[in-house]
Amino acid sequence: MNFAIVGCGFIAKKHSQAIKNIEDAKLVAVCDQVPELMQPYVEEHDATPYTDIEEMLRNESIDIVNICTPSGSHAILAELAAKYGKHVIVEKPIAMTLEETDRIIGATQAQNVKLAVVHPNRFRPAAMKLKEVLQQNLLGKISHALCIVNWNRGQDYYDQAPWRGTKEYDGGVLMNQAIHNLDLLLWYMGAPEEVFSMEATRFRDIEAEDVSTGIIRFQSGALATVQASTTVYPRNYEESITIFGEKGTVKIGGANALHFETLNLQDMSDQLIETTIDQVRSNPWGKSGHEEIIADMIEAIREDRLPAITGEEGRKAVELVLAFYESAKLNKSVKMTERNDSNDNDQNKITKFTRKVEC
Repeated sequence: MNFAIVGCGFIAKKHSQAIKNIEDAKLVAVCDQVPELMQPYVEEHDATPYTDIEEMLRNESIDIVNICTPSGSHAILAELAAKYGKHVIVEKPIAMTLEETDRIIGATQAQNVKLAVVHPNRFRPAAMKLKEVLQQNLLGKISHALCIVNWNRGQDYYDQAPWRGTKEYDGGVLMNQAIHNLDLLLWYMGAPEEVFSMEATRFRDIEAEDVSTGIIRFQSGALATVQASTTVYPRNYEESITIFGEKGTVKIGGANALHFETLNLQDMSDQLIETTIDQVRSNPWGKSGHEEIIADMIEAIREDRLPAITGEEGRKAVELVLAFYESAKLNKSVKMTERNDSNDNDQNKITKFTRKVEC
């Protein structure tokens, strides 16, 4: 199937490499308003460059459009792609507001095209093994969980582009960095019921938060603590998820949540535990999550089924982040069923930004 990439910044490189690695995939077009950013894809993939997205979308040979632009521009671009009958793969987060998210989901459903959201951490070997542990009920009843992302993103990272660190188009550490881990937490723990959060902008000269701490009560009754920051000196310190159950304790951790730091399970033999730890250690990254998601989209189209990570799945993580933001703003706990998405953006602002900065 033929792919097009919209937005040729850093993350587009992962998409293009994943497409290159898949036998049944070909990158045929790229779109960006900065021609020099498209040149590497023209040279390596023989992709046709476009500075006008609608001109690109009129290319009937394109099957799937990968949206790799700033988060605040995802909605208008996904809607356009769907309008032209293209299947859509959108980078995380799916959008910055629930209104935008629902527009994307609605547009793809109305045009009967597939929608997949890029949450690649689900495909890491340790993350998948922890999911198996939970599905097999090896932890028993869950007491609580810890979700930690203590990373370094210097001021130079935010100064790369004017949209970075803004509330409207990028978000802070929760929406941009920790959303991967929040997606995993929801995948493991189920639906949240209530949240409380505090946040601050301590070190970075940005509009959004660079440090956040929150608490979640899930519908199951289990609790979780979330700690996220981009203020750690001098490099990434920890990315981890720990789950405590009545029959076990499991922690996947390290600087990038790639290894089992703890795997204690009442109903798993010591030998099997050691084997599992060693298997993950021997190949901690596994196959690229982007490659898994793109290959799954191809199969989903051929089999006429839902992709592995749907728009609705992507929506859950955005809703949780927005609930944290609302709680921090109001300085009180927020029930998920009662919250107000006060961060919704005005459509004209999205369109104006999209036309100015990205295809």
